[in-house]
Amino acid sequence: MRVLVTGAAGYIGYAVGRRLVAAGHDVDGLVRRSAALPPGVRPVRGDLLDPGGLPGGPYDGVCHLAALARVRESFDAPLRYFAANVQGTVNLLEAVDADRVVFGSTAAVYGTPERQPIPEGERTAPSSPYGASKLAAEQAVRFHARTGAIGAVVLRTFNVAGSVDGRPDPDGTRLIPKALAVAAGHAPHLEINGDGRAVREYLHVDDLAAAYVRALEDVRPGEERVYNVGSGIGTAVHEVVAAVEEVTGRPVPTLRRPPRTEAPVLVCDATAVREGLGWRPERSTLPEIIATSWNALTHIGD
Repeated sequence: MRVLVTGAAGYIGYAVGRRLVAAGHDVDGLVRRSAALPPGVRPVRGDLLDPGGLPGGPYDGVCHLAALARVRESFDAPLRYFAANVQGTVNLLEAVDADRVVFGSTAAVYGTPERQPIPEGERTAPSSPYGASKLAAEQAVRFHARTGAIGAVVLRTFNVAGSVDGRPDPDGTRLIPKALAVAAGHAPHLEINGDGRAVREYLHVDDLAAAYVRALEDVRPGEERVYNVGSGIGTAVHEVVAAVEEVTGRPVPTLRRPPRTEAPVLVCDATAVREGLGWRPERSTLPEIIATSWNALTHIGD
């Protein structure tokens, strides 16, 4: 298939483009400026907020990953987040001729549900402008699919980590990058809110990329599907710290801060994506996630 990947130079977009090329697809990567892309991905200049400059296609499919994605930042700039994530998605759907769209969404659309693990049928109640903007973009994609114009798959991800091609997660506010920075001596300690028992799950970026390929190849025009994509393996903060110390062989000093109001557990129920797409995570054990991230950070390679 001929495929357009938006956000192709980003952390997840790069991994998706890489997987699509490996699967034999013809891939264009939408970028706003010159950037490193996977071998075999052709750069196409464009900005989702400038629909006149977007490539028209035709494409067999689009993997839409371009977005603003920082929860805390979204509270300071909600309009910027809605413009990028909602209007950018609408512009893409209007400008680009494609039969299939796989849209990258987030578990932030659920807010902090009590039911764990979280299934797709859980009530959506985003508690941040980021989550609300992604939910609105989801709805635009899904309603557009109901017209028969496209087939659409929404992939809601939880915590993505790990590295491909020596490219680590660039968001230093996330737990694993922060812990690795301490292990590497780039920071004196890791700040932990509360007792370190909050449980989250982690999915290797390469496993997530594989889900995009499967979704794109499986969906047909007129269909709409929503899948949670995650490992389903809950891990407490203190367990992540211990794993970083074990994999790197270096200490990670911690500094306790007062607890914040947050969900004690956020874990994905990935039953539907396993059954619907035959997808299984293959690289999402915590040691492998940490090892690939550490190797990328220390320039050893992936």
